[in-house]
Amino acid sequence: MCECAIAQTYGAYFVRSEITGGGVDNDEMLWPAQHVWPPEVDFNETTAGTHQTDSFVHYHADNEQIAHQISIDLTKWHTWGVVWTPSQVIFTIDGHAWSTVTEPSAIPRIPMTLDLQEQTYCATGAACPTRPVSMKIDWVTEFAPAHR
Repeated sequence: MCECAIAQTYGAYFVRSEITGGGVDNDEMLWPAQHVWPPEVDFNETTAGTHQTDSFVHYHADNEQIAHQISIDLTKWHTWGVVWTPSQVIFTIDGHAWSTVTEPSAIPRIPMTLDLQEQTYCATGAACPTRPVSMKIDWVTEFAPAHR
């Protein structure tokens, strides 16, 4: 799912979600509006499990990454967020910051859109469910940056 009609540079994004089981790669992310990758900002990317997730900022043509990981029960409802400014990217969980990126070259400076993705990688065995699973979304909200 893509909020493709709402592209902006900087802002705050929040998604209330839970997953019903493991075996699938779930991703709540900011994606370049022009589909020229990188950059990419993943603020809740599971890698087939149900007890940890990652945040990533992908940048530079050679896909440099800054990543953080948190242990949490993803089968419970949580509000995931990212606050993106010209000087930092702050990742939040249930209203609390859990990681921050301040490396100037890593911070995206182009319009991005909010995307929600769920996919398998059965060919590689990295994310291949053995039963039906899904990512449930309760609500999504976006805020534009304040202008002076």
